[in-house]
Amino acid sequence: MLATWFLPEDLYWLECIIRILLATALGFALGVERQLRLKVAGIRTHVVVAAGAALFTVVSFGFSKLSGGDPARIAAQIVTGIGFLGAGMIMHKETAVLGLTSAAGIWLTAAIAMAAGAGMYYVAIGATILIVLIQLFLHLPLRLFQDKHYNEIKITFKSDAPDCPTIIKKLFDITNFTEFKATRVEDDIIYMAVIHTRKQVNAEYILSVLKDYPFVISLEKLESDR
Repeated sequence: MLATWFLPEDLYWLECIIRILLATALGFALGVERQLRLKVAGIRTHVVVAAGAALFTVVSFGFSKLSGGDPARIAAQIVTGIGFLGAGMIMHKETAVLGLTSAAGIWLTAAIAMAAGAGMYYVAIGATILIVLIQLFLHLPLRLFQDKHYNEIKITFKSDAPDCPTIIKKLFDITNFTEFKATRVEDDIIYMAVIHTRKQVNAEYILSVLKDYPFVISLEKLESDR
């Protein structure tokens, strides 16, 4: 017999709705943090995943109550399905792998929603608070975190100026290129380089480099999924 936490048996349907609403609210809280950081998986994705995982969990307990089946079977399928969804969010872009944190966030959102769907309210709420606090903490401008993370920059430039690679290295305070390619186009040699730098590179810095160094064709800051 499936026990309810605070409602009599004849109102269990109302508790199921409350569980789904709670899971949706927790998914919303996780999605807000991701959307504020302009990630692919934002509020809508987290809300839909949370509501769906909670609904599947509630339904699994419903089947167990009606026929005596094992609710863990549906729970296992939820984990598998979320795995496929997360895999679809991971992209390989040249030298970078993007979307790992977003995929892990979706996976975690489903787990929290399953906890809410199973009536483990304190566990679901506590896990949500913990994850949001961890995300906020890891994004604090602390040296402990900044030293281990680099800005990844893709730059394309021509051979107009002498010793262009040396100038680029000085601009971004690096000693080596992560990736370097050279292509001859008519009378010019076009370089494409990927660099990892601790230097803060924002829109203003990119515009100043393009303005002050005409041999730079393009400069792109690759996305970091943190």
